[in-house]
Order: sequence, then C-alpha cells, then structure tokens
Amino acid sequence: MVNEPTRSPLLSIVVPVHGVEAYLYQCLESVLGGLPAGVADEVELVAVDDASPDRCGEMLRSYAAGRPQVRVVELTRNVGLGLARNAGLEVATGRYVWFVDSDDWLPPGTLPAVLGRLRRDEPDVLLVDHLRMHETGRAEVDASSHLLHGVDGCVRLADRPELLRVQHTAWNKVVRRAFLDELGLRFHPGWYEDIPFSHPLLIGADRIAVLDRVCYHYRQGRLGAITSTRSGRHFDAFVQYERLQEWMRRHATEEWIRTDLFGLMINHYLVVVGNDGRVHPRLRRGFFRRVAAHYRRYLPSGGYSRPGGVAGLKHRLVARDSYVAYTTLRRAHRIAGALRPAATVGEPAGAGPTPPGHGGTPEAAEQGSALAGKG
Repeated sequence: MVNEPTRSPLLSIVVPVHGVEAYLYQCLESVLGGLPAGVADEVELVAVDDASPDRCGEMLRSYAAGRPQVRVVELTRNVGLGLARNAGLEVATGRYVWFVDSDDWLPPGTLPAVLGRLRRDEPDVLLVDHLRMHETGRAEVDASSHLLHGVDGCVRLADRPELLRVQHTAWNKVVRRAFLDELGLRFHPGWYEDIPFSHPLLIGADRIAVLDRVCYHYRQGRLGAITSTRSGRHFDAFVQYERLQEWMRRHATEEWIRTDLFGLMINHYLVVVGNDGRVHPRLRRGFFRRVAAHYRRYLPSGGYSRPGGVAGLKHRLVARDSYVAYTTLRRAHRIAGALRPAATVGEPAGAGPTPPGHGGTPEAAEQGSALAGKG
C-alpha cells in the first residue's frame, strides 16, 4: 500500500521498519505528533514495512489512516535496512530526504528548526547533531559533536575538512534529493551500508550546512541492533569500504580526502575487531588479517598521519599484520582499565576507563565518529 501524494512537500522522512514494535509509535509521533499545520504541510513521512515479523505493519496502516502526509510501502520479503531505505526513496516526493531509523526518535522542535534551515541555506547536505540515548535514560554527547560548532551558512568540505570525521551515518544528514540523484547514490545490501553512502555526500557537496542542535536521539543497546550483535556479518564492513574506495578512485581527486578516510577506515576496523559484542573471539584473527590486507591495499602513496598513543600503536601493528602483538596489547590495555578505578584516588564509585569512541581524546573522537549506525 502506498498512499498517493496530495502535494509536493519540502521534506520526506523515510523510516524503514522491521521488528521494532516496542519503539515504532514513539518514532512516528516524534516526527508528526503535535506539529503546527503549516509545518505538517511541508513534511511527508514514508514508512517502509520491511516484512516485519511483528505487528509493525498493522501499526503503520493504522497510523496512516486519516493522515495524508503518511505513506506506507509494504515489502513482501525482508531486504534489510539499506534496500528498505531505497524502496522508500523511490516513492518519496520531497525536495529533501531524511532517513530516520524506526527505533530512534526526534526531540521536540526538531522539524521546525530543520525546515527553517533548509529554507534559509538551501544546502546540498544539512548535518545535524544527536545524542546517544541509553536504556537507563542517560543521554550521551557523541565524541564527534564538537566538530559541528561554528559553521554559519554553507561551506564546502575543503573549507571545513573536519566535517569528514563527523559520525558517518545516514540519519544525521538531510539531503537534497536532486543532489542525491546527481551523485547516483543508493544504499547497498549488507551491514554497514552507511559507509559508501555517507562519505560521498560530503565529498560531492558544494553546499554543506550545519544545524548545531540536537535533532536526533540515537537509541543505544537495543536487542537486535548490529552494534550489539555478534555475527560474521560484521565482515560486510570490508565490502562496504571497498565500494567507498572504488567511488573515491573515480570521484575524489584530492589526496587529503583519501588520506583522511584511510585513517578513519582503519580506526573503524579497530573499533569493530576490538568489540566482543560484535566479533566472536574465534573470528577475530580472520578479521584482523582482513584489516591488515586493506591497510596494504589502500595505504596512500604519501603515507598518512597516524594517531598518537595506544591507537597509533594499534595502527602500527595492523601495518605489520602482527595479530599476536595486537592481542597482547589489547589484553594489557583491558587489565589496566580494570585496575584503574581502584587505583584512582577520588574517582566516583562505578567510574571506569573511557570506552573507545566515548572519550575526550582525539583518538577517541575519531573512533567515536567511526561507529556506524544500526546497519
């Protein structure tokens, strides 16, 4: 079922849906609930039922009844997050498109702020800030959020190269539809589908705007999210980075872009291989070997700037394909982290070492921006 559009909205919000019955209503209401009439007229919500096994399809049909701005696409088989987004994009009619995950939600006041910035700046890409929301209710600032400060009007990536290190997800970017079509970008199947989609948007854009405001609440720790799932499908990251590298070979002529993305790629791999919740110990050696192979394959001819500290040491071990040394370093680092709270005078009870991707150091910021979303 796809409701026929009754107007041409400024913004289409595409929401792929699968197995999120407990969170779906919160997501939908955060988009359309309580919007002033003038704002609601500028927004279209395209929800894609990706053959959800629970009551999500029924909930979507019920929610769309009597709401002309809601359109439901029903898929007959489960295709995954990326291809479900593509299906929604095919029927979206807005001048801009925003991909919102169905277990996340928008804070109050987001859409008027986003629409206002789109009208004011008319960007190719609008970057927005987010908070990581834990099941305990704790809200956590992302390690890359500070990179969004101080951008007024529209810039190119060459003007603000640090924007390349903002978390590379689809949901923190509102994209002009015609620009998306000009680049010919669509999502690929598999996990980590944001990798070959998100970076090209920033590289190809002539007009990047930033809304330095929390416009997205990113749910953490949900059962079934890939960042919380042990699976061999985390090896999909290698295929997605190969797609990105091929795109850059054809489109990214600036050497600094290839150099910066190489470092971010290795950081991302190290986040994944070091996470017990993603890569099973039996698969870790094979994953590390693949990282080392990509290091050799894509190392820029002029080298690159390695991070400092432990992160830089891990880069060196990858360059040498030294898995035994890597596991020794990883074990020592974890032991030191476990001992730290007891050894630190005056530290609050329960505090511990800063986990990768959540700290204040440059290395942690880069690792935090490397953490992909739910796919």
